[in-house]
Amino acid sequence: MSQTRLTVLLTASVLIATSVAGTSANAADDPPGTEPSASAPVEVDSNDPDLKIPDGATLAQAKVLDIKSVVEEQSGDERREDTNTSVTLALQAEVLFGKDSAKLGSEAKSRITGIAEEIKTQNATRVRVFGFTDNLGSSAHGDVLSKKRANAVHDVLSQALNDAGITYEVRGYGEDYPIADNSTEAGRKKNRRVEVSFPRSEA
Repeated sequence: MSQTRLTVLLTASVLIATSVAGTSANAADDPPGTEPSASAPVEVDSNDPDLKIPDGATLAQAKVLDIKSVVEEQSGDERREDTNTSVTLALQAEVLFGKDSAKLGSEAKSRITGIAEEIKTQNATRVRVFGFTDNLGSSAHGDVLSKKRANAVHDVLSQALNDAGITYEVRGYGEDYPIADNSTEAGRKKNRRVEVSFPRSEA
């Protein structure tokens, strides 16, 4: 971007900011239904060195902000988190397993198959399966249980996808990385979960 164009952009920004500031200040004094008076434009010196890029300097690359949306079922059984680059689907442990167990229940397979369909839709080739527990019991027990649960979900997921081109990362984090308050049962229920995450399709 040329120095002249940058100067024009900065000048416009100063004028807009000044106009908005003037409007805000006057709005409190004006009676309802009247238009605030416009502020006089600010004199800007286009040759001011502070408004120009120094010789040899360049502008940073444009950055797209990562916008995140989170959708959770009313029951709290399933939680979906979408960003510009990835999808994370979390299932509560109670939906998948019995208490203190890593054996998948009757409803688990259909839930995991649904996640497999989403992975196919996104054409993902890298999938992470992470298990988590609440903070009850020993930390060591939570680590082992969360890893066993992640492995159980991975096994069904890989069978449903049946794609040798997909790379899996499977981990158990125990009580680390809670998403809710462990001091209540409602919070602990949310923390007992298995998360499956994968990149969004670039298309």
